[in-house]
Amino acid sequence: MLVKTYGAALFGIDALPVTIEVSVEPGAAFTMVGLPDTAVKESYQRVMTAISQSGFRYPRRRTLVNLSPADVKKEGSAFDLPIAAGVLAAAETIQTDRLPDYMIMGELSLDGSILPINGALPMAIKAREMGFKGMIVPESNATEAAVVNNLEVYGMKTLREVADFLSGHIDIKPTHVDTRREFAIAAQRFDIDFSEVKGQETVKRAFEVACAGGHNILLIGPPGAGKSMMAKRLPTILPPFTLAESLETTKIHSVAGRLKRGSRLMTERPFRSPHHTISPVALVGGGSNPKPGEISLAHNGVLFLDEFPEFPRAVLEVLRQPLEDRHISISRARYSIDYPAGFMLVASMNPCPCGYYNHPTKECTCPPGAVAKYLSKISGPLLDRIDLQVEIMPVEFAQLSRSQPGESSQAIRERVTAARAIQIRRFANESGIHCNAQMSSRMMQKYAPLDTECMEIVREAMTRFDMSARAYDRIVKISRTIADLDGSEKIEPYHVREAINYRNLDRSSWGSTTIA
Repeated sequence: MLVKTYGAALFGIDALPVTIEVSVEPGAAFTMVGLPDTAVKESYQRVMTAISQSGFRYPRRRTLVNLSPADVKKEGSAFDLPIAAGVLAAAETIQTDRLPDYMIMGELSLDGSILPINGALPMAIKAREMGFKGMIVPESNATEAAVVNNLEVYGMKTLREVADFLSGHIDIKPTHVDTRREFAIAAQRFDIDFSEVKGQETVKRAFEVACAGGHNILLIGPPGAGKSMMAKRLPTILPPFTLAESLETTKIHSVAGRLKRGSRLMTERPFRSPHHTISPVALVGGGSNPKPGEISLAHNGVLFLDEFPEFPRAVLEVLRQPLEDRHISISRARYSIDYPAGFMLVASMNPCPCGYYNHPTKECTCPPGAVAKYLSKISGPLLDRIDLQVEIMPVEFAQLSRSQPGESSQAIRERVTAARAIQIRRFANESGIHCNAQMSSRMMQKYAPLDTECMEIVREAMTRFDMSARAYDRIVKISRTIADLDGSEKIEPYHVREAINYRNLDRSSWGSTTIA
């Protein structure tokens, strides 16, 4: 007898429908075709034992399993459950009437229990697109898949339970998740806050500007100045997730297997902080079994690179394309995949190898030329993609000892959200443009024109501080963001002056002078 069950294979962060055709005929062989990998091929042993342990008799006949489409490689153990259901149906052990209505995915344990899988959310989205009535998944993946509306999601514990449900012997209620309600409640929860940061008002302001315009930011300062502490609080002042952003980000983490079991939608923007020993593949994604890398896991959130110059040059250089295009294209001999990578880069570094160049009280012990050599580890093209370069100094004791808390993250976030709303309206007719940091030269002329006085301030600063030509576009974009925070349609001279102060590394002697 020939029956069909339905599942899905992951490709990038999306799912592709897979039809599992099972034929049981007289004979004594088991054959699987359709480009299965080793984990899928090994399903025979798991399926056979799980069926026996669930109280069924495994058909001792010739069994052929075809995974269609046959030219797409099938990977992982999530095909165990649809194969087992197909074998039972083809052997006429269970009824087949309900099989066409459901997508089925899950890994089987030898005792017949169903283990969790990766990528349940994109599979559920594909099931809805394909018009399935519902989806059968492991119980621990049910809430994740149930965030997809208009799809009945059934979380199952055992193969026996799946067989009884498909045969109509038991009635199970689908898992229900009120996505919008839970999303709205959880979206405001944070364990850390900017009110805990003493002093550093200039750096806080720089973070506010960076978040408001989607700008990348680099912090330069000595050890212990608070670079990492403030960077970790950055997600608390970013605009809240929209439902679409949350769904997209959750899909990426689901495919990568980074979601906690029983979780629903992600409600906090991701904050990824890889160690400087990370490899290029771990950063951008890929591998023999392709998975999203750190830059994709940081999509719609923050990628924090501490000790920036300590990262290998090859690792840093792979950031150039995703910083510009907001996605990463990975091409290998066997596949070509696009992963989203719309992250905000936050980097921190010491000003020199010893860490005390420009320190107000400690003397730098580096030999001549060491500072320039240390900074040269970051290439010009990469530095060109970082809009704000801010010097940070240690907080004085008088500020550290103050008991009065600083401004809360919520207050800063409200200003950032208001500025982003202005940009969303501004770029409504510009495809793929969401914030000021993404403006092209043509858009800057249209949306961020400088009057004569502002242009003269920029000219004077570039001459006085010997700034590079690449600084001009960054100053204009930052000025536009500062004006948005100020609620001003026009870029004023004081907006430009503030923007210039955020370009420390463009100066011939950075960190020693500011514009009054």
